[in-house]
Amino acid sequence: MPVPADPEYGLVSAVLAPQANTTVEPEMQLLLSGTVLSARSTSASPDSRQRLLDYFNRLGETLLQFDVAPIRVAGFACTGSSYLVGREREDAALAALAMRLGYPVLTATQAIRMALEALGVRRIALLAPYPAWLADAARAYWLDAGYTIRHQLGLPVDLLDTRGIYQLTTARVQQVLADLQTQGCEVVLLSGTGMPTLPSIAAAQGELPMLSSNL
Repeated sequence: MPVPADPEYGLVSAVLAPQANTTVEPEMQLLLSGTVLSARSTSASPDSRQRLLDYFNRLGETLLQFDVAPIRVAGFACTGSSYLVGREREDAALAALAMRLGYPVLTATQAIRMALEALGVRRIALLAPYPAWLADAARAYWLDAGYTIRHQLGLPVDLLDTRGIYQLTTARVQQVLADLQTQGCEVVLLSGTGMPTLPSIAAAQGELPMLSSNL
């Protein structure tokens, strides 16, 4: 059994990030208290869709990297994987993992759903920085979860690879975000853990609440 966390370090959280993601760890260190451990979800596939599926299918294997570390909660920081597998499979797989490991395991999309429920909102303005096939999967995921996507915006064509999100700077995010329509919406959702969002959220001047995958 894992030993209790040392009180000096407090809560021990684990986060799993896609292999080329450079945003998750620094944003989690800002957002979470206690000790944050990280591991990389990996895949050798050259196909973007298959890589995302591999990350999800190997979640249990990836979490084993922490061995007997006293993990209290783990987060899977890859919204794209959840969009591809769908809400029902996602919920079932993560519940089974939590049962097996003895601590909660949550995806970024599950966390977003919890936040949306807490806010009591249903109408979303969505910034989904993905190629069309993954942006369509994102839209289908939120519609299946009972939300309405009133407005949706992607990325410029020069970044339309699933790894293009890692080339985004805060300035570029804010530039793209300025073009996102929000009329009739109750919340702005910035999807994608590889996109730096905390500075943009902190600087936002809009009246709507703003969520991101990492937040």
